Amino acid sequence: MAGQLREYRRRIRSIQSTKKITRAMELIAASRIVKAKARVAASRPYADEITRVISAVAPQTTIRHPLTTERTDPRRAAILVVTSDRGLAGGYNANVLRRTGELLELLRAEGKEPVLYAVGRKAVTYYRFRGRELAGEFIGFSEQPGYDNAKEVADALIARFLDPSGESDRVDEIHVVYTEYVNTLAQRPVAHRILPLVLEATAEPPPGGPLPQYEFEPSAEGVLDALLPRYVESRLHAALLESAASESAARQRAMKSATDNAGELIKTYTRRANAARQDAITQEISEIVGGANALAQVS
Repeated sequence: MAGQLREYRRRIRSIQSTKKITRAMELIAASRIVKAKARVAASRPYADEITRVISAVAPQTTIRHPLTTERTDPRRAAILVVTSDRGLAGGYNANVLRRTGELLELLRAEGKEPVLYAVGRKAVTYYRFRGRELAGEFIGFSEQPGYDNAKEVADALIARFLDPSGESDRVDEIHVVYTEYVNTLAQRPVAHRILPLVLEATAEPPPGGPLPQYEFEPSAEGVLDALLPRYVESRLHAALLESAASESAARQRAMKSATDNAGELIKTYTRRANAARQDAITQEISEIVGGANALAQVS
């Protein structure tokens, strides 16, 4: 009994230490959600304005820009998979990788060869373990991505899309799979094609009022050459920020669940320890009474 009681108390101390860690991680994740949401909100005005400018500039020119022109008979598609650098985030990474698997099957069914790029150590580890070749790896910034990180990723993807060396390594499409932040309790993995850009004509009035009429200097092609890469960077930056907010929300939820489970385990082992202590006391009393009765009979 005494050995069993010591074991229960050892487990309670161990679970209490774990509970303190998970509670601290829950609070850290909660604080990062607030910062991540603020960064998402701060990035939207720039993204909205550059989208508005491109919507105004593109219809005013008949130039077929490489970033907006559909390729005939596309054969190769790049996929950027955005995961986290750390674990302990519930199903966050598993959901993104599952959505990527669905996109891979779709592209293969269309006769396209997928080319994988990975953001986050979890995606890199996942595909390396399965022997999948990665065309690019970007790690170390999943929780706090900056615009420089988005530009680094965008430059690599655009260079592969515009590869002047020929069609042997060039990709014809670029897709991004990331987790869209809905709220603290809901995040959903989504897949979007970012290149070639699709510029849709619409009769609805644009937000922010009528679009301006631009005069191009030095040329329409030069303006688009400068604007379109910035647009891709802003799209990727927004995806990275959404993923960072989703990662923190998923980690907070996972750590809260772990903290609650630790509390339940502590209650369970406390009850078992109390029962073991009572059994030990009862046994000692029984032994004392038995011994006293034996002495009384002898005397």
